[in-house]
Amino acid sequence: MTRFLAFPAGRRSKWVVLGVWLVALFVMFGTNLPGKFADAEKNDSKSFLPGGAESTKALDAVKRLQDGEQAPTVIVYRRDGGLTAKDKARIVRDLGDLNATKFPNATPFGNPTGPNARTSYQLSADGTTALIANTLEGNGEGSSVLDPVDRYRELVSDPGGGLQVKVTGPAGISADAIKVFENINGTLLAAAVTLVLILLIAIYRSPFFWFFPLFSVIIAEITSRSLGYGVSELGATINGQSSSITSILVLGAGTDYALLLVSRYREELRTHEDKHEAMALALRSAGPAILASGLTVSIALLALILAKVNGTAGLGPLGALGVLTAMVVQLTFLPALLVAVGRKPFWPRVPHFGDAGVDETHGLYRKLGERIAARPRRVWVATVALLAVCTLGLLNFSTGLTQSSAFRDDVEAIAGQKLVEQAFPAGQSSPTDIVVRDPSKVDAVIAAVKRVDGVAGVVPTRFRGKDGVLLAAFLERDPYSTQAFDVIPAIRSAARSAEPNALVGGPTAVEKDLRDAGADDTLLLIPLTLLIVFLILLALLRAVTATLLLMGTVLLSFGAALGVASIVFDVGFGFPGADPSFPLFAFIFLVALGVDYNIFLMARVREETARYGTREGMLRGLAVTGGVITSAGIVLAGTFAVLAVLPLVFLTEIGFTIAFGVLLDTFIVRSILVPALVFDVGPRVWWPNPLAHEPEPMQEKRREVPVSS
Repeated sequence: MTRFLAFPAGRRSKWVVLGVWLVALFVMFGTNLPGKFADAEKNDSKSFLPGGAESTKALDAVKRLQDGEQAPTVIVYRRDGGLTAKDKARIVRDLGDLNATKFPNATPFGNPTGPNARTSYQLSADGTTALIANTLEGNGEGSSVLDPVDRYRELVSDPGGGLQVKVTGPAGISADAIKVFENINGTLLAAAVTLVLILLIAIYRSPFFWFFPLFSVIIAEITSRSLGYGVSELGATINGQSSSITSILVLGAGTDYALLLVSRYREELRTHEDKHEAMALALRSAGPAILASGLTVSIALLALILAKVNGTAGLGPLGALGVLTAMVVQLTFLPALLVAVGRKPFWPRVPHFGDAGVDETHGLYRKLGERIAARPRRVWVATVALLAVCTLGLLNFSTGLTQSSAFRDDVEAIAGQKLVEQAFPAGQSSPTDIVVRDPSKVDAVIAAVKRVDGVAGVVPTRFRGKDGVLLAAFLERDPYSTQAFDVIPAIRSAARSAEPNALVGGPTAVEKDLRDAGADDTLLLIPLTLLIVFLILLALLRAVTATLLLMGTVLLSFGAALGVASIVFDVGFGFPGADPSFPLFAFIFLVALGVDYNIFLMARVREETARYGTREGMLRGLAVTGGVITSAGIVLAGTFAVLAVLPLVFLTEIGFTIAFGVLLDTFIVRSILVPALVFDVGPRVWWPNPLAHEPEPMQEKRREVPVSS
């Protein structure tokens, strides 16, 4: 494996590697694979649904009844003192203007309660609010919903003079979500690349060298998106959320791998005059750790393929492929490129052969290690106590985040929903779908569902066919609230008591099933991820004790990060809580990425221990890796923090939690807790490896590395 890893450092083979990548890029751009990947993204409701859930089956049945997926657009008019005659005349004029827009996928606007009413509005009992509605048929393209809704808002929204007018309903909410996801990749990539650029300049203190790791990361992103198109063709569900998270993973992990490789390369350039020899040794030394790290993260992500939620399952292969691509690019393209350009791009801090006064095994982190080694047990006990206190924040964890609170900023659809709630049953704008398979049981189903506590009314719609009859049930509560979700099981039970094959779907049922599936995924995938990470660490370190200690520190770090985040979400940001799938996403990223830094540290410590013994090996390993791992942690935290530029609460929460957790792991767990535990346990940390029984340090042996051709 080490011979294979060193291949890009060869005098002639480096040009082979660069040539292969040049051809690969030509093919990717020539066939427009990155563009095809963007086109393959699906942000319709089904892309976020659990595959086997009842709401998914209901959605398919409703599509057949409606001859396509149709989303109601609801326009609400409200004046607090009551709608005036002038307001009502305006509604009639607006009906004419709206119906004159003639979007081919839109039905005419009219009274939302009557299946055949076309020319009237629905007035609330108190006379303050009126509703008109139509339906939009989706075709899988965001523009089929976004273009009509934008036009409707141009025509009617908020005319002033005390009259409030909002475009809401499922179509309005979908349009607001599409606006976010439509520009998510461009916004995210621009912000993330800018941040990485600034951090690389600060880390390398060079006006030139930043270009090479950043360029290689961009190559990884392009390749990842190109291969991602192949994943979509194999049937994986890809949406804007999974695509954006994958981009962050590629940028963050790719930059980390570049930092680790470059750090070892620069170290070897001071002891080897031949740049090819220096890079070969860097690849043989740092390469296995980078390889183990990439495999750990990608296999942990791949476990997501077992998730019930389509979007989460799609992130599994997409994210795994992204991390593997970043790893391969940084182990092939980057070293070949660096060897081709030589030492000069490091200017003004060019590493020269035989540099005097440069000792990588001393410095700030060596001093920190010596202070920890003086009282290791006191240090790790105090650190564990601090992290345990942070985990108490989990008592404040809530799953209160719903679609009505999913946007960080005010959006028109949510504001419109609140206007509807003031005068109508809250579910009037987003009815729950009931598909009655047997048309003769329609009246019985209506009567049964009407008796359910929390249902304001049930009406038949104009949609009927061989799949049955579609009913619309209006809930008393906000259809996107947890109270409304709790009504769905009772509606399903009542509907099936009258018609055993009835299906219940619609926006409220979708989110109810999504939350249930997210909770189930968490219970399944967290233990599976732990097992995967444990086995990879065991294979890498070949030490049971060290593996158990590292797993314990990562779990403690995860709990502390999630506890602090729970407090910050509530007290700092004022968010209503988190999504039920949030702990799973946080766990996958924090555990997999947290283990990364322990792999980088302990792989070097193991290497040094074989020559100097455990105590000195820990000191040297911490000293040599301290600066670069800290830099890598800052870069990774920064790239995840960029998720906060997007106006979605879920992504903001993920971004903050991962960023905070990575920094916590970098500065506390990896720099203090792990060294303290190793110092306290001593050589037994390597049990059952022979290193656990080594009484004296082995004599240092410096391997000269032959360079491949």
